Amino acid sequence: MRRKLRTHLYLALSCLVCWLSPGWQVAFSRTPDSSFFPVAVWYGGGKVRAPMLERIDASSAERWGRDLDQIKSVGFNTIKCWVDWATAEPEPGRWDFQNLDLLLRLAQERGLRVIVQVYLDSAPDWVGARYPDGRFVDRSGAVIQSQAAPGYCMDHDGVRAEMVRFLAALAREANRSAALYGWDVWSEPHVINWADFPYLPQAEFCYCASSQNRFRAWLRAKYRTIEALNAAWYRGFARWDEVEAPRFPTILSYTDYLDWRAFIDDKLAGDLNTRVKAIRTADRVHPVTSHAAVPGLFTSPADGYGEPDDWKMSSAADYFGTSLYPKHSESAVPWSYRKLAAALDFTRSAGRAFGKGFWIGELQAGQGATGMRIVDPVSPREEVLWMWQAVAGGAREIAIYAWYPMSSGYESNGYGLINLDGTLTERAVAAGRVAQVIDRRAAEINASQPAPAAVAILYNRLAYMVGGSQPSLSQLGNAARDSLTGLHRAFFERHIPVDFVDDGEVAAGRLGAYRILFLPYPVMLSREVANGVRSYVESGGTAVAEARLAWNDARGFASDVIPGGGLSRVFGGREKVIRPVERAPMRVERGAGLAGLPSGSLIQSGAFEEDLEPLGASRVLARFANGQPAIIENPYGRGRAILIGSFPGLDYERRHDASTARLFLALARQAGVTPPVEVSGEGAERIEVRRLISQRDEIAFVFNHAYATSHARIALSVPWGKVRAEDFITGRSIEIAREDDKLIFKPTLAGNEVGVFRIYPE
Repeated sequence: MRRKLRTHLYLALSCLVCWLSPGWQVAFSRTPDSSFFPVAVWYGGGKVRAPMLERIDASSAERWGRDLDQIKSVGFNTIKCWVDWATAEPEPGRWDFQNLDLLLRLAQERGLRVIVQVYLDSAPDWVGARYPDGRFVDRSGAVIQSQAAPGYCMDHDGVRAEMVRFLAALAREANRSAALYGWDVWSEPHVINWADFPYLPQAEFCYCASSQNRFRAWLRAKYRTIEALNAAWYRGFARWDEVEAPRFPTILSYTDYLDWRAFIDDKLAGDLNTRVKAIRTADRVHPVTSHAAVPGLFTSPADGYGEPDDWKMSSAADYFGTSLYPKHSESAVPWSYRKLAAALDFTRSAGRAFGKGFWIGELQAGQGATGMRIVDPVSPREEVLWMWQAVAGGAREIAIYAWYPMSSGYESNGYGLINLDGTLTERAVAAGRVAQVIDRRAAEINASQPAPAAVAILYNRLAYMVGGSQPSLSQLGNAARDSLTGLHRAFFERHIPVDFVDDGEVAAGRLGAYRILFLPYPVMLSREVANGVRSYVESGGTAVAEARLAWNDARGFASDVIPGGGLSRVFGGREKVIRPVERAPMRVERGAGLAGLPSGSLIQSGAFEEDLEPLGASRVLARFANGQPAIIENPYGRGRAILIGSFPGLDYERRHDASTARLFLALARQAGVTPPVEVSGEGAERIEVRRLISQRDEIAFVFNHAYATSHARIALSVPWGKVRAEDFITGRSIEIAREDDKLIFKPTLAGNEVGVFRIYPE
């Protein structure tokens, strides 16, 4: 009964959220089998790389069957195959699903489940011939002729109708098979996929007539009248059909650009929802998902190809996940384990906002290669770590990309779990062992959730938009991203769970679970979010904001007083002057009461010094070298608000000064946040501890990210008195002690090894 109530409440909330956002609606959510955790490899039949399909011949069933036998014997319980539109509908209304049908049959015979990946970007040429005005158009006016990709614009009514018709036919076909487990209807969503245009400087999409019409409809829903739009944009349109999306920056182009970028967010979520609903016409059972190319934490919403909003996309499908390629050839350096942890927390947080989990749509299987840009190989231990990190982060599915390496194209011989000749690698065997454990213990994993967070970090897409479409003239680089990841790192290093929250959650007042809310790089904030912050503090929460809080509003207008949006009263201060600096050291005031930071301590920060003028009952916690207030604290309602006149989150990401982390931790402690895990002893500094928790047990994941063996001491708080513990992988009992209210164990872990332990009451 409780599960049904939660489901009904979630559906009601999701529908309300989508009703408030024009142009898209939420999909009907599915509850998967709680005893099954899909651990898949991408395999589409033979060695042809996605999204291409191998032509079927008399030997296909035997050859593919051998591959599936090998996949199953290694330990995987699922394959993720793909269907591309161009192959599956070579002529209008003539379906060719023989590849899919064969794979489904062969998988069912072997007890394997199947997730179907759909590629609409690989579109049949007849679509372009039937709808010549359905092509993508760059802001320069250049019309994109599809070359197998990127297909055609979904904003065109005819193109969209063909896509929906195809998806419905595909769903009818696949849903006949008992092997079908679920759908991924959009791989790495953008406005335009799988194509790059070096001949178009700063390409941006889509400016076709259909996209312009859809944008006008979005604007009409927002502004209602042409007069209101003119007032907002500082324009003089006489009719709605005169309105066009902005193409270039001017001194007055900011609100129009902000609307354009917000529209792209809603459009992408709406397009995903259209795909989901098309599948739902014939399949009301299996989960329908999508996955980003990379979590939005690391991208910019101003990207001209269209970067999706993870929160809106999560609302539009049963699950929204991500690709994870920690050693992709396009990365400047391999991802650190800290970056991977932040990526997982971000993706999990977007799903959590709607009561959902998340899927790993693609997990790197092998060596990254792009032409002759070849990076270091992926080791078996790395593959094992990545898989367990995904599980520990709360993922509810893993799909490793791919079984065979890429057989052609610029990624040739890259990203495969086995060799192209079909022989196994040590990496495949190691990944298969993990898959076997996950499959065996799926019910326990699925019954648990990541440890709850008392710390929230605001992810605010407006922070990327200061100045509208004018290019940033600052020297800060990607300051919004680094501010977010720096804050996350400070808590991650102390094993303190963190959630990211988006502006919608703050505006709706859904922050009751958090003791403290951080607002990093908060230079642009909507009035609704400002009101949400005020209500949160008024109700007893602690809010911590960095410099230039709500300097600009959601329309791009500067506030009369900084902090803007009425927040100067909440935070008890205002900006007097701001200076760009390389470093911004702040000295703690006497009596500040910051745990771990006695009076006179230096706290490092950077980028800017914003001299603050205290107001009302606020008090100064730290000062800049010039004696001006750098950090102030203000009581407001039942809570507290702290204003920091610099960007310590950004500085910590780039310089990792311990004093900066101590500041964040001290403020969290004052708000009642205590580390649920303590790690000490040999090798402690490179240990990561993650926890999945249920009412009946706890699964603790201990990752040793050092090269040397670790004997670190792990101290956990659990709600039970007498407990037992076992190795989750082997099932063997392990010794565990109790000291006061903590459970103590000291696992011996080799370099780059993970230990997984189950703790449960006697």
